[in-house]
Amino acid sequence: MRIVVVGGGMGGTIFANNLARRIGTELKNGKAKLTMLTASDKHVYQPGWLYVALGRMMPDELEREQASLLEPGIDLHVDPVETFRLDERRVITKSGKTHEYDLLVIATGSRPVPEEIPGLKETAIHCYSAEDALRFFDTINQFKGGRILVTVGLPHKCPMIPLEVTFTLYDFMKDRGLLDRTEFYYTYPIGRLHSLENVGKWAAAEFERLGVKTETFFNIKEVDREKGVVRSEEGSEVPFDLLVAVPPHRGQEVIERNGLGANGWIPTDRHTLHMDGPHGDRVIVLGDTTNLPISKAGSTAHFEAEVAAENVAALIKTGRPVRTYDGKVFCFIEAGKDRATYAMFTYQKPPEPKMPNGAVHAFKMAYNKLYWASARGLL
Repeated sequence: MRIVVVGGGMGGTIFANNLARRIGTELKNGKAKLTMLTASDKHVYQPGWLYVALGRMMPDELEREQASLLEPGIDLHVDPVETFRLDERRVITKSGKTHEYDLLVIATGSRPVPEEIPGLKETAIHCYSAEDALRFFDTINQFKGGRILVTVGLPHKCPMIPLEVTFTLYDFMKDRGLLDRTEFYYTYPIGRLHSLENVGKWAAAEFERLGVKTETFFNIKEVDREKGVVRSEEGSEVPFDLLVAVPPHRGQEVIERNGLGANGWIPTDRHTLHMDGPHGDRVIVLGDTTNLPISKAGSTAHFEAEVAAENVAALIKTGRPVRTYDGKVFCFIEAGKDRATYAMFTYQKPPEPKMPNGAVHAFKMAYNKLYWASARGLL
């Protein structure tokens, strides 16, 4: 069986490593071939950008050579896919090379698109890349007081980042003696403070304790940089001195160009993780690339990849899959510089965040270092 993995982020990497260990014999005797096609020779731990934005990590701490993370037997090509020919079971890369497959795994991720909201890209700070995180840090260091407005577009990568950036910025300003000159104002597009109801209730109590003002049903329409206000589709207008955004996201452009899914999200079966449609039996979709109604988070990609790898290995060995994905997600929630909690949930079981504490924060800091073992599929 020829398996081609498109994308070298968390989902693609964990899938490939997990599968390679399960089918080592088949890879050696030629019964299976496992190829990874990726756009970069670097692998990035994306949740770490928040810590770069706060001056607590350096960008080079978040990168490793992609080849160093892969199991033997995985054929890596730093040559991104440009064209998907699902009816012919082949993909064509940027270099013009064709890769034929029996099974295709698409894990291309997502991208922020602040430019889709007038004025947002030019005015707001966010932390979805090294450049943006460093700009974030420079900007908050120059802030001397006023209103910090945190505003959110949907959908977005990392479900907890609107809350985390608010809590961590609060402690950042507190440490600099600026709280008496700073007001925090948080907006969210739906009728609560987070898409997950129990997380929203937990956040409401935490924000009330800290004095963070909130407004719901606030979908960003435009940013008027000259007047220093954000206007919502609902008709609200909120002034700011510093605008912090969680911009809306889309799937990768290659997915849109090939017509695989609206806004770059591929229609995916919520349990089998196969692509919906006539070619779905030969295509698996992982991580942010899916259109599943669950959080676009690293742990989502991780748990999906484990299920998919076990099923593909079973298919090679016995001709049948053995597992279904239950919607499992686990997200840390940084509640300040030294406190954290977490949300763990599935399709059927909602999250129940507990009171933040130092122990969970310490575990999160440890995981930042252990991530590379996780990418190898060892955790």
